[in-house]
Amino acid sequence: MVEYQQMTTAQLQDELDSLTKSHSEYTTRALKLNMSRGKPSFEQLDSAMDLMTALPADQRPLDLDGEDTRNYGLLRGIPEARQLMADYLGVAYGNIILGGSSSLNLMYDSIARAMSFGVAGNTPFSQQARLKFLCPSPGYDRHFAITALFGFENIAIPMNDDGPDMNMVERLVNQDPTVKGIWCVPKYSNPQGITYSDQVVRRFAALKPAAPDFRIYWDNAYAVHDLYPDSNKADDLLSLTLACEEADNPDIWYMFASTAKISFAGGGISALASSTSNIAQIEALMSIQTICPDKVNQLRHVRWFESLGGGQGKGLDGIKARMKQLSAMLAPKFDIVDQVLSEDLGGCGIASWIKPNGGYFISLEVLPGTAKRTVQLCAEAGVTLTDAGATWPYGVDPEDSNIRIAPSYPSIEELEQASRLLAVSARLAAVERLLGKGV
Repeated sequence: MVEYQQMTTAQLQDELDSLTKSHSEYTTRALKLNMSRGKPSFEQLDSAMDLMTALPADQRPLDLDGEDTRNYGLLRGIPEARQLMADYLGVAYGNIILGGSSSLNLMYDSIARAMSFGVAGNTPFSQQARLKFLCPSPGYDRHFAITALFGFENIAIPMNDDGPDMNMVERLVNQDPTVKGIWCVPKYSNPQGITYSDQVVRRFAALKPAAPDFRIYWDNAYAVHDLYPDSNKADDLLSLTLACEEADNPDIWYMFASTAKISFAGGGISALASSTSNIAQIEALMSIQTICPDKVNQLRHVRWFESLGGGQGKGLDGIKARMKQLSAMLAPKFDIVDQVLSEDLGGCGIASWIKPNGGYFISLEVLPGTAKRTVQLCAEAGVTLTDAGATWPYGVDPEDSNIRIAPSYPSIEELEQASRLLAVSARLAAVERLLGKGV
């Protein structure tokens, strides 16, 4: 195939006519497919239904210390669930607090606390002026929405193959006291699937912020979400906690995670981890906000994961076993998207993408200036994608080129159809632009 940029005007016009016909054929199929959010499929959720019966109805749901999980108390969570999530994140038991089903809720609350009460005894954010937050982009739109809501200026940080542009991060963090944080998805980043290199993690740990209340918001959402766990393709992420200890920078981080895409997206458990001093401040404020999380659900999860792992105390083994089950469901979906994109976009010279080793998304870069048009063409034919631009602060992609693909929810057959249509739409949008039509 001749690359589109090398085609003559006549060749491009012929391609436009052919692609317009192909797109019209898709519009007659009455498709109704959704690749917009990283929702688990029915198959994934159904495979976790044993979680519902992990606590026998004829036994009191007592934790390891004999506390009744149905009652009040234990603000930080039950001990066995805290240990499980501490092991999951690679942090000390004393440095973790458990929440409900959503780690996003914990992130929102962390910003809200800082707005009202400050960080580590510093002036509350609400009493400081013109604050900034760093946003590696393309990135997670819900992160950016939180800081935009609270009035921060979200600053896009370019992503490299090994993580954010650390030269830019260091310059802004170390010199500008109005920079208060940075959002990070360090393993299998949303949407690109990039895992931060050891050097990048160490540079994060070695930051010397101009603001004493600066924190790294380390959303380790995909810590164990390897698509190919039995191969040599699984990525390794250096421990930020250990790197910060080595750099004598123990308080600079907050870490978040949940079981949302391991058990039930709407009924998992979440965790916030940080240094001893940070956790002490957070716990003191949370004690006014709430009495305790859903400890019954915590115990249910521990028992279920232990059953998958082979016995009491084997919860982390159970999580790993569960992820192997899920990778068998998810990897073929990522493979079919990559296969279709390779077959239908390879050689056109108008698109690139990363086939990730884990996570929940594929990031497609189309010809600059055509992402919105591509998403529009897909929608006209019945396929919903994440809005173009959503992966950038304020929904504005400066190149109008990034499209986030979420393969988890549709079936293999639906994914193939949707991916074929996406490729046709990307090509059609590119030819239109190269011919100067619809620009």
